[in-house]
Amino acid sequence: MLIDQYFTEREGKISFTREQGSNFAKQVADDFNPIHDINARRFCIPGDLLFSIILSKYGLSRHMEFGFTGMVLDGVELIMPEPAEDLALNDIEGKQYLTIRRTGECTHSASLIDTLTRAYVEFSGHSFPHLLIPVLAKHNVMINPARPVAMYESMSIDLDRLDITSPSLEFDHDEVVINGKRGEMQLAFHLIDAGEIVGRGVKRLIFSGLREYEKQAMEDIVISLNRRKADFLPH
Repeated sequence: MLIDQYFTEREGKISFTREQGSNFAKQVADDFNPIHDINARRFCIPGDLLFSIILSKYGLSRHMEFGFTGMVLDGVELIMPEPAEDLALNDIEGKQYLTIRRTGECTHSASLIDTLTRAYVEFSGHSFPHLLIPVLAKHNVMINPARPVAMYESMSIDLDRLDITSPSLEFDHDEVVINGKRGEMQLAFHLIDAGEIVGRGVKRLIFSGLREYEKQAMEDIVISLNRRKADFLPH
Protein backbone atom coordinates (compact mmCIF):
# COMPACT_ATOMS: atom_id res chain seq x y z
CA MET A 1 0.00 0.00 0.00
CA LEU A 2 3.00 2.28 0.48
CA ILE A 3 1.24 3.86 3.46
CA ASP A 4 4.33 5.91 4.35
CA GLN A 5 3.63 8.40 1.56
CA TYR A 6 0.42 9.50 3.26
CA PHE A 7 1.91 10.79 6.52
CA THR A 8 5.11 12.27 7.92
CA GLU A 9 6.92 10.68 10.87
CA ARG A 10 9.54 12.46 12.93
CA GLU A 11 10.90 11.82 16.44
CA GLY A 12 8.06 9.49 17.45
CA LYS A 13 5.30 11.75 16.14
CA ILE A 14 3.19 11.65 12.97
CA SER A 15 1.52 14.48 11.10
CA PHE A 16 -0.30 15.04 7.84
CA THR A 17 -0.62 17.61 5.11
CA ARG A 18 -3.93 18.22 3.41
CA GLU A 19 -2.48 16.71 0.25
CA GLN A 20 -1.55 13.49 2.05
CA GLY A 21 -4.96 13.10 3.67
CA SER A 22 -6.86 13.95 0.52
CA ASN A 23 -4.74 11.68 -1.68
CA PHE A 24 -5.25 8.74 0.68
CA ALA A 25 -9.01 9.25 0.63
CA LYS A 26 -9.19 9.42 -3.15
CA GLN A 27 -6.36 7.14 -4.27
CA VAL A 28 -6.69 4.36 -1.68
CA ALA A 29 -10.18 4.51 -0.16
CA ASP A 30 -11.99 5.73 -3.30
CA ASP A 31 -13.64 8.19 -0.90
CA PHE A 32 -14.74 11.47 -2.46
CA ASN A 33 -16.51 12.88 0.58
CA PRO A 34 -16.02 16.69 0.32
CA ILE A 35 -14.67 16.82 3.90
CA HIS A 36 -11.44 15.31 2.56
CA ASP A 37 -10.98 17.84 -0.26
CA ILE A 38 -7.77 19.83 0.02
CA ASN A 39 -9.65 23.15 0.02
CA ALA A 40 -12.52 22.03 2.26
CA ARG A 41 -13.35 24.52 5.01
CA ARG A 42 -14.04 21.68 7.46
CA PHE A 43 -11.22 19.45 6.20
CA CYS A 44 -10.13 16.47 8.30
CA ILE A 45 -7.74 13.57 7.89
CA PRO A 46 -9.59 10.33 7.02
CA GLY A 47 -10.14 8.05 10.01
CA ASP A 48 -9.28 5.12 7.76
CA LEU A 49 -5.78 6.55 7.32
CA LEU A 50 -5.30 6.44 11.10
CA PHE A 51 -6.62 2.86 11.11
CA SER A 52 -4.13 1.91 8.39
CA ILE A 53 -1.20 3.46 10.25
CA ILE A 54 -2.09 1.66 13.49
CA LEU A 55 -2.13 -1.73 11.76
CA SER A 56 1.13 -0.93 10.01
CA LYS A 57 2.88 0.14 13.22
CA TYR A 58 1.37 -2.20 15.83
CA GLY A 59 0.20 -5.21 13.85
CA LEU A 60 -3.17 -6.90 13.41
CA SER A 61 -4.75 -8.44 16.51
CA ARG A 62 -7.66 -10.86 16.50
CA HIS A 63 -9.81 -8.32 18.33
CA MET A 64 -9.43 -4.60 17.70
CA GLU A 65 -11.60 -1.63 18.64
CA PHE A 66 -11.08 1.92 17.38
CA GLY A 67 -12.80 4.95 18.86
CA PHE A 68 -12.55 8.25 16.97
CA THR A 69 -12.70 10.98 19.59
CA GLY A 70 -11.50 14.00 17.62
CA MET A 71 -11.08 15.28 14.07
CA VAL A 72 -7.41 15.34 13.02
CA LEU A 73 -6.54 18.49 11.07
CA ASP A 74 -3.57 19.04 8.83
CA GLY A 75 -0.40 19.89 10.71
CA VAL A 76 -1.50 18.29 14.00
CA GLU A 77 1.31 16.20 15.49
CA LEU A 78 0.20 12.92 17.07
CA ILE A 79 2.46 11.09 19.50
CA MET A 80 2.92 7.39 18.73
CA PRO A 81 2.68 5.48 22.05
CA GLU A 82 4.66 2.43 23.06
CA PRO A 83 2.93 -0.88 22.16
CA ALA A 84 0.28 -1.90 24.70
CA GLU A 85 -3.16 -3.52 24.87
CA ASP A 86 -4.81 -0.10 25.20
CA LEU A 87 -3.47 2.76 23.10
CA ALA A 88 -4.42 6.40 22.57
CA LEU A 89 -3.28 8.89 19.96
CA ASN A 90 -2.90 12.33 21.52
CA ASP A 91 -1.38 15.49 20.13
CA ILE A 92 1.51 17.32 21.76
CA GLU A 93 -0.99 19.39 23.77
CA GLY A 94 -2.62 16.26 25.21
CA LYS A 95 -5.82 16.34 23.14
CA GLN A 96 -7.05 12.84 22.29
CA TYR A 97 -8.06 11.81 18.77
CA LEU A 98 -8.16 8.02 18.71
CA THR A 99 -8.37 5.15 21.19
CA ILE A 100 -7.40 1.59 20.34
CA ARG A 101 -8.00 -1.63 22.23
CA ARG A 102 -6.34 -4.76 20.88
CA THR A 103 -6.46 -8.21 22.41
CA GLY A 104 -5.68 -11.77 21.41
CA GLU A 105 -3.07 -13.15 19.07
CA CYS A 106 -1.24 -10.56 16.95
CA THR A 107 0.47 -10.80 13.57
CA HIS A 108 2.85 -8.44 11.79
CA SER A 109 2.52 -10.18 8.42
CA ALA A 110 2.95 -7.32 5.95
CA SER A 111 1.01 -9.09 3.19
CA LEU A 112 -1.98 -9.94 5.40
CA ILE A 113 -2.09 -6.48 6.96
CA ASP A 114 -1.88 -4.83 3.53
CA THR A 115 -4.65 -7.02 2.08
CA LEU A 116 -7.01 -6.59 5.02
CA THR A 117 -6.33 -2.87 5.25
CA ARG A 118 -7.08 -2.36 1.57
CA ALA A 119 -10.27 -4.42 1.83
CA TYR A 120 -11.54 -2.53 4.88
CA VAL A 121 -10.59 0.92 3.65
CA GLU A 122 -12.33 0.32 0.33
CA PHE A 123 -15.46 -0.96 2.10
CA SER A 124 -15.40 1.97 4.52
CA GLY A 125 -14.76 4.54 1.80
CA HIS A 126 -17.74 3.28 -0.15
CA SER A 127 -20.08 3.60 2.85
CA PHE A 128 -21.04 7.02 1.55
CA PRO A 129 -23.06 7.15 -0.61
CA HIS A 130 -23.38 3.50 -1.64
CA LEU A 131 -24.67 2.12 1.68
CA LEU A 132 -25.69 5.18 3.68
CA ILE A 133 -28.16 6.81 1.31
CA PRO A 134 -30.29 3.68 0.65
CA VAL A 135 -30.36 2.85 4.37
CA LEU A 136 -31.40 6.38 5.36
CA ALA A 137 -33.99 6.39 2.59
CA LYS A 138 -35.66 3.37 4.21
CA HIS A 139 -36.17 5.57 7.28
CA ASN A 140 -37.40 8.51 5.15
CA VAL A 141 -34.54 10.79 6.24
CA MET A 142 -31.47 12.23 4.56
CA ILE A 143 -28.40 14.21 5.44
CA ASN A 144 -28.06 17.90 4.60
CA PRO A 145 -27.45 18.09 0.81
CA ALA A 146 -25.38 21.27 1.29
CA ARG A 147 -23.09 19.54 3.85
CA PRO A 148 -23.26 15.79 3.19
CA VAL A 149 -21.06 14.69 6.09
CA ALA A 150 -21.33 11.52 8.15
CA MET A 151 -19.00 11.33 11.15
CA TYR A 152 -16.99 8.17 11.76
CA GLU A 153 -17.47 7.27 15.43
CA SER A 154 -15.90 3.83 15.89
CA MET A 155 -15.20 0.44 14.37
CA SER A 156 -14.33 -3.03 15.59
CA ILE A 157 -12.95 -6.22 14.05
CA ASP A 158 -13.05 -9.76 15.44
CA LEU A 159 -11.10 -12.47 13.62
CA ASP A 160 -11.55 -16.17 14.34
CA ARG A 161 -7.94 -16.85 13.40
CA LEU A 162 -4.94 -15.20 11.74
CA ASP A 163 -3.80 -17.99 9.39
CA ILE A 164 -5.61 -16.34 6.49
CA THR A 165 -4.17 -14.89 3.30
CA SER A 166 -6.67 -12.90 1.21
CA PRO A 167 -9.51 -11.58 3.38
CA SER A 168 -12.28 -9.59 1.76
CA LEU A 169 -15.24 -7.75 3.27
CA GLU A 170 -18.89 -8.45 2.65
CA PHE A 171 -21.71 -6.24 3.95
CA ASP A 172 -24.00 -8.15 6.34
CA HIS A 173 -26.66 -5.86 7.78
CA ASP A 174 -27.34 -2.40 9.17
CA GLU A 175 -28.87 -1.06 12.37
CA VAL A 176 -30.19 2.51 12.49
CA VAL A 177 -31.55 4.65 15.31
CA ILE A 178 -33.16 7.99 14.39
CA ASN A 179 -33.85 10.57 17.09
CA GLY A 180 -35.19 13.74 15.50
CA LYS A 181 -32.39 15.40 13.54
CA ARG A 182 -29.76 13.03 14.88
CA GLY A 183 -29.07 9.47 13.90
CA GLU A 184 -26.71 6.58 14.54
CA MET A 185 -25.91 3.79 12.11
CA GLN A 186 -24.05 0.52 12.45
CA LEU A 187 -22.81 -1.23 9.32
CA ALA A 188 -22.00 -4.85 10.10
CA PHE A 189 -19.77 -6.88 7.80
CA HIS A 190 -18.19 -10.30 7.46
CA LEU A 191 -14.56 -11.00 6.68
CA ILE A 192 -14.29 -13.75 4.08
CA ASP A 193 -11.24 -15.86 3.19
CA ALA A 194 -11.34 -18.70 0.67
CA GLY A 195 -15.14 -18.60 0.74
CA GLU A 196 -15.33 -18.99 4.52
CA ILE A 197 -16.41 -16.44 7.14
CA VAL A 198 -13.31 -15.86 9.27
CA GLY A 199 -14.38 -12.77 11.18
CA ARG A 200 -16.88 -10.03 11.76
CA GLY A 201 -16.80 -6.27 12.15
CA VAL A 202 -18.91 -3.18 12.72
CA LYS A 203 -18.47 0.39 11.54
CA ARG A 204 -20.44 3.04 13.46
CA LEU A 205 -21.42 6.46 12.14
CA ILE A 206 -23.31 9.41 13.54
CA PHE A 207 -25.36 12.04 11.71
CA SER A 208 -26.79 15.42 12.58
CA GLY A 209 -29.03 17.82 10.72
CA LEU A 210 -31.22 15.03 9.34
CA ARG A 211 -34.29 16.06 7.40
CA GLU A 212 -37.14 14.44 5.49
CA TYR A 213 -35.95 12.37 2.54
CA GLU A 214 -36.02 13.97 -0.91
CA LYS A 215 -35.18 11.59 -3.72
CA GLN A 216 -33.97 14.25 -6.18
CA ALA A 217 -31.72 15.90 -3.62
CA MET A 218 -30.01 12.58 -2.84
CA GLU A 219 -29.69 11.73 -6.51
CA ASP A 220 -28.01 15.10 -7.05
CA ILE A 221 -25.47 14.30 -4.31
CA VAL A 222 -24.60 10.99 -5.97
CA ILE A 223 -24.27 12.67 -9.37
CA SER A 224 -22.02 15.35 -7.87
CA LEU A 225 -19.77 12.78 -6.17
CA ASN A 226 -19.50 10.71 -9.35
CA ARG A 227 -18.63 13.83 -11.33
CA ARG A 228 -15.92 14.81 -8.85
CA LYS A 229 -14.49 11.30 -9.01
CA ALA A 230 -14.43 11.38 -12.82
CA ASP A 231 -12.68 14.77 -12.76
CA PHE A 232 -10.02 13.43 -10.37
CA LEU A 233 -9.20 10.16 -12.15
CA PRO A 234 -6.87 10.28 -15.17
CA HIS A 235 -8.57 10.19 -18.53
